[in-house]
Amino acid sequence: MIAENLIKELSFKAVRSSGAGGQHVNKVSSKVELIFDLINSIELSSEEKELLQKNLYSKLTKEGVLLLNCDESRSQHKNKELVIDRFITLITNGLKVPKKRKATKPSKSSIRKRLDKKKKQAFKKAFRRKPEI
Repeated sequence: MIAENLIKELSFKAVRSSGAGGQHVNKVSSKVELIFDLINSIELSSEEKELLQKNLYSKLTKEGVLLLNCDESRSQHKNKELVIDRFITLITNGLKVPKKRKATKPSKSSIRKRLDKKKKQAFKKAFRRKPEI
């Protein structure tokens, strides 16, 4: 639900898409750039901002701004929808806290199996050696 509230804080910029396409691509601004200022966001708490900064550090600028581009479609509106969907999934995945790993001990039977396998392998290798005279 947080991601839907963040849409109000987004700003968009339409630019000309790169690549082949002829006259149409040279006169139409169909590529959409999404700009989200994470540090100055009102909707996010300070803990959420820290978590997002940690999880999305590779996608943020030095100023803490998230930039996303979309030029998959020839329609500016479709590109805007696609980049908003991408933003929502990025934010929801960035806010997930991974479960803590519980340290476990190997079972006695698994230890025994491993040691038996090692002994069997050692015997096999020893059997391949040339006999001592």
